[in-house]
Amino acid sequence: MPLECPPSVRGCLDMTVPSHVRSILLDTPGAVEGTGVDEGVAAHYGDPMREQRLLEDGLAVVDLSHRGVVQITGPDRLKWLDSMTTQQIKDLPPYTSVQDLVLSPKGHVEHDLHLVDDGSTLWITVEPGTAPALVAWLDSMRFMLRVEVTDVSSEYAVLGEPISAESLPAELSDLGVIAWRDPWPALGPDTASYSEVTEHPGTGWAWRELIVPRDAVRAEVGDRPLAGLWAHEAMRVAAWQPRLGFETDHRTIPHELDWLRTAVHLHKGCYRGQETIARVHNLGRPPRRLVFLHLDGSGHVLPEPGTPLVLEEGGRPVGELTSVARHAVDGPIALAVVKRSTPTVVTLFAGPTSAAQTVIVAP
Repeated sequence: MPLECPPSVRGCLDMTVPSHVRSILLDTPGAVEGTGVDEGVAAHYGDPMREQRLLEDGLAVVDLSHRGVVQITGPDRLKWLDSMTTQQIKDLPPYTSVQDLVLSPKGHVEHDLHLVDDGSTLWITVEPGTAPALVAWLDSMRFMLRVEVTDVSSEYAVLGEPISAESLPAELSDLGVIAWRDPWPALGPDTASYSEVTEHPGTGWAWRELIVPRDAVRAEVGDRPLAGLWAHEAMRVAAWQPRLGFETDHRTIPHELDWLRTAVHLHKGCYRGQETIARVHNLGRPPRRLVFLHLDGSGHVLPEPGTPLVLEEGGRPVGELTSVARHAVDGPIALAVVKRSTPTVVTLFAGPTSAAQTVIVAP
């Protein structure tokens, strides 16, 4: 069913919540279901802070089985998708993970693809509810090429887990496991960073998504403890990693979120939206910028995503909160998108809550 944008989501981008996504892991004692586009999986299992610490220690697993899973088969699959998206994947080696974006003709972000090819099938996981729209668009672009696109979200589930920084793609091939390893925040071979920090806080982020048959979810989890989405989101926000539908809206271009670093190849062939990528990178500046915020946690209630940000209480909005989380170490934190002209050294306000900003995308 179509979703109205809930308070926790900044831009729904035609997201839907299919009926099949309710996870069997919600039957776990203590599980509390997420809301909005994160319905169907657990927000937490009773102790979000403990769950986050277990994640940081590499012990827990996160149920992401509401994410969509798409397969592309056929001998032309890689060069075909390469011609339409932001990454260079026409010669992608098996079991090599890539983040890829689908842009509108004007360069606005429409889909965030987590993809890995196993040598015969290209596996893609996407944000909850976006698989049907992606498949419909891909099918409309097949023409005479030898490709088949299938939404297999009802058959496969996604589990997220921290991994050792030394893990190699060969490990996945040896085990026969389909998994996407998150490249964030490492710079790709021919891209750019819009951040000026020397030590990115996401450098320690080592994460992958396992794609498993839905009837094998419990077996894959095994005896490992479960961590909910609140714990995972706190780690994502602390790593300055944007999320489709949260940090994005219908106007978002990748430069605003520092997404070029992992999701865009700057010198590949023509694709939809490339003109905007090249023009802003070579001649201009993005109109908005992503910032990280430490929120005043003295109150009992944190502001919701979507809350306008102002320079002074009662002032005109300069942006809005996009993701809000409670971090086990850093306390209340958030990501926000603000106008490029917003001063970098001032405290912002989300309602009565003050927010100290850290520059991510340099103005």
